[in-house]
Amino acid sequence: MAARETALTALIACRKQGAWSDGVLKQYIARDSLDSREAALASRLCYGVLQNQMLLDHYVASFLNSPIKKLHPIVLDILRLGVYQLTMMDKIPASAAVNESVELTKKHANPGAAKLVNGVLRAITRAEKLPEPESLSVRYSHPEELVKLLATAVPEEQLPALLAADNEAPRTSVQINPLKTTLPDAMASLNALGAQTEEHPWLDDCFYLSGAGNLEKLELFQAGAVYVQDAAAKLAALAADLKPGMQVLDCCSAPGGKSFAAAMQMKNEGSIISCDIHPHKIKLIQAGADRLGLTCIAPEVQDASNRREEWLGKMDAVIADVPCSGLGVIRKKPDIRYKDLKPLQRLPEVQMAILRNQADYVRPGGVLVYSTCTILPRENERIVRRFLEERNDFTLEPVPVPAGMDGENDGMLTLYPHLHDTDGFFISRMRRNG
Repeated sequence: MAARETALTALIACRKQGAWSDGVLKQYIARDSLDSREAALASRLCYGVLQNQMLLDHYVASFLNSPIKKLHPIVLDILRLGVYQLTMMDKIPASAAVNESVELTKKHANPGAAKLVNGVLRAITRAEKLPEPESLSVRYSHPEELVKLLATAVPEEQLPALLAADNEAPRTSVQINPLKTTLPDAMASLNALGAQTEEHPWLDDCFYLSGAGNLEKLELFQAGAVYVQDAAAKLAALAADLKPGMQVLDCCSAPGGKSFAAAMQMKNEGSIISCDIHPHKIKLIQAGADRLGLTCIAPEVQDASNRREEWLGKMDAVIADVPCSGLGVIRKKPDIRYKDLKPLQRLPEVQMAILRNQADYVRPGGVLVYSTCTILPRENERIVRRFLEERNDFTLEPVPVPAGMDGENDGMLTLYPHLHDTDGFFISRMRRNG
């Protein structure tokens, strides 16, 4: 029951405290001393319930004799876990899903509720067909307001595929550190430990990894030979087309992945100022750079919207991966979908303020990269077009894309989970006229 109990307590924390599932899961998996197999199951259960919560509630409600809102919240959490195992995990025996759910109810709710949980779950196992949801919102567990917002980002016929992709478990993309290893050597080292690796279809020095357990505990990781980064985020760093010896500013860099990719592109020669507004994140960037052996990175506390006179016109390249709605990473952070969308309306003004400020740091002839981990046009294309209307000294240039990737662009490129098997990501490349 260990994995299921860890998943349950994580779900309770997410619901009661508004905690983010990824952070809570790491904390609770360590607290409960789960081995790699149990940790993987706990993660799959927690993420799976969050990814499919509205659909699971639809199933639960169909087998209740009273409104679902009358259920005790913990009982509903347990029912969601049980129904997820029964309907979406083919390797979990139905008897185990039911019996473990009943035991969780006795321990975390009350014995009386255990009878209800047992009855609902057994009724679902006997059902020949589960009730079909009538809306995309319920089918893919995206609140209706979010569905309407995402519909502004893709053609109507692609919307179901995008929503479905948000509910898939993303593969782990691992980048090699070419200063310390090669792609074949890194993959062979992990394969020798029993992990499974697959070379990325279009991104050099990148591979998919599974079955490795906690990567951070492996010698290859601790030696700084590899790091985890989505292919889309790596592409944003590569978009600047950096060369050894350049002076680069990464203005919103935590936790540091783009700075790391930039430093490797520069062969660790030159200077990268990696900024974040939070001091504790600066420590994370420095720790990552130290592990990877990247001495050209200088982390610094700095608000990206505040001006630094000594940087004006000095940078060969500025990477502005600005704060955004994060709606491109729903598959990695499934609880994002349930957050209040109203505060997101203020983001475009924040993004414009940062872009205006960062643009002045680019030297004539230098490059400005603007990126986000969202697919919303109001945070992406509209920001860039608005900026270019203000600044005729900047011109769009095509974002360089790897061979084998479908990514023709005019200087603005969007990657989608359902099309590229990456995070949803936007990248724009502009050059300051010199």
